[in-house]
Amino acid sequence: MRVLVANAGSSSLKLRVVDEADEVVARAEVPAVERLPPPGELAGILAGLAPYGAVGHRVVHGGEEFRGPVVLDAATRARIEALTPLAPLHQPRTLAALDAVTRAAPEVPAVACFDTSFHLTLPSEASTYALPREWREDLGIRRYGFHGLSHEYAAGRAVAMGARPGRIVVCHLGAGASLCAVRDGRSIDTTMGFTPLEGLVMATRSGSVDPGAVLWLVTEAGLDPADVAETLYHRSGVAGLAGTPGLGDVVRRAAAGDGDATLALGVVDHRLRGAIATMVASLGGLDALVFTGGVGENEPALRAAAAGGLGFLGVAIDPEANAHAEPDADVTGAGSAVRVLVVAAREEVTIARGVRQVLVP
Repeated sequence: MRVLVANAGSSSLKLRVVDEADEVVARAEVPAVERLPPPGELAGILAGLAPYGAVGHRVVHGGEEFRGPVVLDAATRARIEALTPLAPLHQPRTLAALDAVTRAAPEVPAVACFDTSFHLTLPSEASTYALPREWREDLGIRRYGFHGLSHEYAAGRAVAMGARPGRIVVCHLGAGASLCAVRDGRSIDTTMGFTPLEGLVMATRSGSVDPGAVLWLVTEAGLDPADVAETLYHRSGVAGLAGTPGLGDVVRRAAAGDGDATLALGVVDHRLRGAIATMVASLGGLDALVFTGGVGENEPALRAAAAGGLGFLGVAIDPEANAHAEPDADVTGAGSAVRVLVVAAREEVTIARGVRQVLVP
């Protein structure tokens, strides 16, 4: 079955048709959410991508309920919408795109695939915050993790490239960034938590910040909570440190001696290396280190800096292979005890496989 994958991002709705061999055979990109085309126009775009037998939608948050892909109907859509308070920035965008595609192609069966499902295998010690029982049980405060569709694909691809499956750390590095510790194909730890704000320094997101500092900004500095949230999500991270969110530009500025850019790269690398070591501790060792995502695939300087600080874990990277790597690539250095791989992010493959899992007998 060919599957049309709909992935609603912050700036566009990406449409990809994935064939039975997991290859993308047709693609389109349309403005997302506020600027989605009317049903007739979108129907024409979808018709131009045909043939396909089903639609797979990427949904950011599935809570604890959705443990895998599910067929979309009115009841399922309502349950997804009920999870909006857990992802107020992402879930409405997903639902808007889902509804638009459904109106444009109502006769095509659709399946929802969730970024959080892969992380529902986290052991309780990794998913639990040290908070009162009523917060955890009544309010659902726990570590959910995100980017699961990407982490699942990258870990599987690493094994297909010859890595041992037992202990893999996947670094999904893009505008949003997270790590995942994968043991035998299952997520056992990750850096994002209750929201996609926790963890690594990202393009515009702060990553982990002392919650006491956030409380101080509201109670002592008198900042509006909504303004604090807006700043943490959209005006922090690399943009807050260097004035621009593009890491490629920051790398070039740092090479030219720009102090803000140098600091930004230092902070990003410091957090990244520390988080990788944390994932390795959860795994009890490391067989493969995988870089994926727009930054992970395209910024050799970041890969070199991260791997260069992990020699004590047996990680070595080949400078020449790393400098010219085009995914999928093996950039393992001589004498390395750990495979170092660069893998193209292909969430659409995981989604297409999920669609077939529930629709094809």
